[in-house]
Amino acid sequence: MTVLVVGGSGFLGSEVVRQLLATGRPVAATYLRRPADVAGAAWHALDIRDRQQVACLVSSVKPDLVINAAFQQADWASTADGAAHVAIAAASVAARLVHVSSDAVFSGSAIRYDETSVPDPTTPYGAAKAAAETAVKAISPTAVTARTSLIIGDGGSFHERHVHALATGQCTGVLFTDDVRCPVHVADLAAALLELASSDHAGICHIAGTDAVSRHELATLIARRDGLDAAALPSGRRADTDLPGPADIRLDCTITQQRLRTRLRGAREFLNRHTGSRGE
Repeated sequence: MTVLVVGGSGFLGSEVVRQLLATGRPVAATYLRRPADVAGAAWHALDIRDRQQVACLVSSVKPDLVINAAFQQADWASTADGAAHVAIAAASVAARLVHVSSDAVFSGSAIRYDETSVPDPTTPYGAAKAAAETAVKAISPTAVTARTSLIIGDGGSFHERHVHALATGQCTGVLFTDDVRCPVHVADLAAALLELASSDHAGICHIAGTDAVSRHELATLIARRDGLDAAALPSGRRADTDLPGPADIRLDCTITQQRLRTRLRGAREFLNRHTGSRGE
């Protein structure tokens, strides 16, 4: 089975590539600016905003499975149109599709959302992700669409780098105590995506951690794991600002977790320096 990882140079995509390579499967992966430092994959430059470019690459690779982990938060053409381009190309070669979505499709008004919840985005990014979900469902009804939350690793994520910069005074900002998400470890997320890819499941899945934590608590957990001064992290309330977007979104993964062998750990577990980076 040949697998194509779209967005393979990103934080999640590169972890998916690594886990696939560990199984011995042929892996092709795409990048926008430069390939990830992961040997063993066949790397291809790709701009998913270009429908013809996507079609040509998929026709050439002829994958059995396509995982779309591409990520450009501020760009509708990448997030919405690009997802449709990938879905159309995957369908043209009868490849199974796993599309990665986001909790940003929700407003936060309900706080807790399961797989049956209807998107009600309040931000441009959330609207683009919701549009992508609709396109994927229409083009490829057998595809898996996996909504996830903040993705954390063992030091390489944007969130972890931001915490280090705040704790060491390299940048300024505020970590909200009332902005709540369910962070997931990148290794757990990648393993769950691959497990779902090899199943016969279709439709929406939720893949997030079991702990609902605020941005400030998440940063504190990262700082303590990495030996930083958590007291140096600035805190505040989103409610005291005029920033747009939802404050509290908790993905309920109960239905999806019942289908998985991969255990979706909470941030308080995987950021505990004594538990290690991967739980089984």
